[in-house]
Amino acid sequence: MDNGGMQTFREVLRAVPSVAGQAPDFDWPSAPATPHELFMAWFRHALAAGVPEAHATTLSTVDGHGAPDARMVILKDVSDEGNFAFATSDESAKAQQLAGNPHCALTLFWSPVARSIRVRGTAHRASAAESSADFRARHPLARAVALTGAQSSVVADQAARRDAIARAESAVREDATIVSPLWSVWSVVPESVEFWQGDPGRDHHRLRYLRTGPGWELQRLAC
Repeated sequence: MDNGGMQTFREVLRAVPSVAGQAPDFDWPSAPATPHELFMAWFRHALAAGVPEAHATTLSTVDGHGAPDARMVILKDVSDEGNFAFATSDESAKAQQLAGNPHCALTLFWSPVARSIRVRGTAHRASAAESSADFRARHPLARAVALTGAQSSVVADQAARRDAIARAESAVREDATIVSPLWSVWSVVPESVEFWQGDPGRDHHRLRYLRTGPGWELQRLAC
């Protein structure tokens, strides 16, 4: 079929560069013994390189039927033990899915430096104290939205929702210690962490850390 000389969408996609970022030099044989050390080094480099929202990560879960699900969340912390934390409402689909099946994955992609990190592991809900502290550290408007509740539910009346958020904002202004009982921090204990660095010639670098009891096994992977 003649498309009048216009590009097909396949051709448009083919024309988009796949590895547009500039990866830094990295001595792969001298990689640290733990993924935590390498993650922190790569994250600090991403910040120094001006990668926007470097703490944004894709959280992948499965629902009760085994169907995959994914969404963006903000990385809240990486503990000294190397566990990755994020927060959400107990009403959210992700929290309900993790409660039913704690196996999950996190993916960070930093295009400007041609790097990506994949984490696979098991999520555990943090203590009420840690969850409350995280909630109080949020922006007042973010706290108000969370207090309004009903995350992931269908919004039948947008005006009523705006009114509910306004009331929650007033409550937050009156009491800075107010906390949503539905707010929770989740900590992902990794079983494997893979570090990927892109190469324009497609000979990408991949280094995987596999948990082996108290330690880690390092594996170089073909691209």
